[in-house]
Amino acid sequence: MSKKTVKDIDLKGKKVIERCDFNVPLLEDGTIRDNTRIVAALPTIKYLLEQNCAVILCSHLGRPKGQVVPEMSLAPVAKELSRLLGQEVKLAKDVVGEDAQKLAKELKPGEVMLLENVRFEPGEEKNDPELAKKFADMAEIFVNDAFGTAHRAHASTAGIADYLPAVSGFLIEKELKFLGDAINNPQRPFVAILGGKKVSDKIGVIDSLLEKVDTLMIGGAMAYTFFRSMGYTVGNSICEEDKLDLAQSLLKKAKDKGVKLMLPVDTKVGKEFKEDTESKVVSYKEIPDGWEGYDIGTETIKMYTEELKHAATVLWNGPVGLFEFDQFAVGTNAIAKTLAEIDAVTVIGGGDSAAAIKKAGLSDKMTHISTGGGASLEFIEGKKLPGIECLMDK
Repeated sequence: MSKKTVKDIDLKGKKVIERCDFNVPLLEDGTIRDNTRIVAALPTIKYLLEQNCAVILCSHLGRPKGQVVPEMSLAPVAKELSRLLGQEVKLAKDVVGEDAQKLAKELKPGEVMLLENVRFEPGEEKNDPELAKKFADMAEIFVNDAFGTAHRAHASTAGIADYLPAVSGFLIEKELKFLGDAINNPQRPFVAILGGKKVSDKIGVIDSLLEKVDTLMIGGAMAYTFFRSMGYTVGNSICEEDKLDLAQSLLKKAKDKGVKLMLPVDTKVGKEFKEDTESKVVSYKEIPDGWEGYDIGTETIKMYTEELKHAATVLWNGPVGLFEFDQFAVGTNAIAKTLAEIDAVTVIGGGDSAAAIKKAGLSDKMTHISTGGGASLEFIEGKKLPGIECLMDK
């Protein structure tokens, strides 16, 4: 079931309130460290301006928890948006208060304004209907383009849609297309790579992928829980002792479904959690006491990259090692490089995997990099996302 986008309704000259994801990383002096999310929002904003709309933008930044926290103001975002759009973007002094309402009322077609951080309002994360109505009263149409918060039912992501016609922007449309096609209608062989720390964080994802993929590769710290469940010792590696039965049941499910579930055959271990710690590659059956696993080993890299060369669709979520430290980024970089070279649809599920690909300088070689870590995981799991469910159906 597809959702209406900005192209499916008449927007000419309308006043539009658009929820964006401007949750950008800031440096201590308040400058923006990485403007990727702002740049990603531009196509929808420019389209609204071409339609001669008056555009009211809103977003959260950080976690001010319903308090006004000056260092989480969207002022740097307004400045960067003004620069990128080549026109002034006025910043309201509040979210739905006097200043915001006055600016919204006076806003003319072709002009853009930005409300202050929506999470300065205590009602935002509670999805308070009164707050949602105040947002809605400023405009005639609601556009949601914030995929990164689509899994949250907040006043500015879902609540507004109770009072206004709601459609998606181009970013959400793109996410639904690439993530949706990869999961529900993939070219085969379909390979998923799952990394990250804990099996418990990804239970639902592993479970739902086992229904859909041909091959599932496990990397990252959660591999050690699987090794432990097979009766091997894992030294000081991260391991969820209370999830060993679960790891076993997932291995059994893969077998029953005829899915090739690949676990590392060797691992790079380090003495301590330090950039320059002593390290060595050992078999997964022989992790020495006192050492901790931080990356997949050389044999595993060979085995995984070989398997990936035959894939037609690849979904990757979570780095396969401690990629923040160069000596343990080898596995993650090798996978990124392989994905950049193969002729397949490559979909990266946001968060750390996106950061790792960016660090390797390979972002433009991927078919699609999701803008939402948590949202893309919940989407892959088959959960309904409130920020999408609230949009009008085509």
